[in-house]
Amino acid sequence: MLFFVAVMAALLMACSENGESTGESGDKEQLSFVLDWTPNTNHTGIYVAQANGYFADEGLDVEIMMPGEAGADQIVASGEASFGIGAQESLTEARVQEIPLVSIGAVIQHNTSGFASLKEENITSPEDFEGKTYGGWGAPVEKAVLSSLMQQKDADVEKVDIVNMGDTDFFTAVQRDIDFAWIYYAWTGVQAEMRGQELNMMYLTDYSEKLDYYTPVITTNETMIADNPETVRKFMAAVSKGYEFAADNPGKAADILIEAVPDLDPELVKKSQEWLSPKYQDDADKWGVQKKEVWENYAEWMYENDLLDERLEAEKAFTNEFLPE
Repeated sequence: MLFFVAVMAALLMACSENGESTGESGDKEQLSFVLDWTPNTNHTGIYVAQANGYFADEGLDVEIMMPGEAGADQIVASGEASFGIGAQESLTEARVQEIPLVSIGAVIQHNTSGFASLKEENITSPEDFEGKTYGGWGAPVEKAVLSSLMQQKDADVEKVDIVNMGDTDFFTAVQRDIDFAWIYYAWTGVQAEMRGQELNMMYLTDYSEKLDYYTPVITTNETMIADNPETVRKFMAAVSKGYEFAADNPGKAADILIEAVPDLDPELVKKSQEWLSPKYQDDADKWGVQKKEVWENYAEWMYENDLLDERLEAEKAFTNEFLPE
């Protein structure tokens, strides 16, 4: 938490020295969008909006940025980037700390993450986590989620060896010293299919409705909303078109991402896009919609598990106001 605040202070100082990140260049408004991770199919709608001219149609010129060490949330909250990719779990914590991030669209309607292990490990239920080694990234939420699932089976999270596997990828880790890890199936799960490695997958949504939260989401900051609401509206109009295109045309959308980021594995992008495209809108009336109860349910779960110092004001954390009609 202290690290998050320190980075925010540094970024705010940098922004005050460097000026605004938006402005007019030619006849288009210059904006920046920061990713949360290496480009992948969670981000396809952004690349489609850029390649198909949806941003240009709205009078916008959008630069897509990598997050670097600071992380997307901090960069967006500080105003160094106009928009970005985040997740409900980190944004909830930020809002309780009065950091002015706002979610303006859900990239995917339902949580597609869960705990994965190689089939031969025979980890098929949370009670099987006992005596096993979990590889994570060192966040308190990981142990809380493990505990929440294991308690349903009268199992003890203290019997799990929780280690930080850093930047080690899932496949290397499980061959070396990890029994299971938390993955997003749309990328790592699809990779496993391609490699012929069968997984046992326990989705969080199979165990708790409160863990069916929005991850990832499109974010901006309160200042951007207050000072440039029409820009936010134009941006989201273009992004919505991008994700709608990706939902309806997974093959063409995958080709756009591959062309934009040629270092990606083309086969993985295509297969991941095919898996993920139906899940962008899923059972929602339109792409991007967020529900207050989803924000409240997950925040309550975080509070009950001592991950928040106080309860979230959900109505300040997200808005559907900028989604096209």
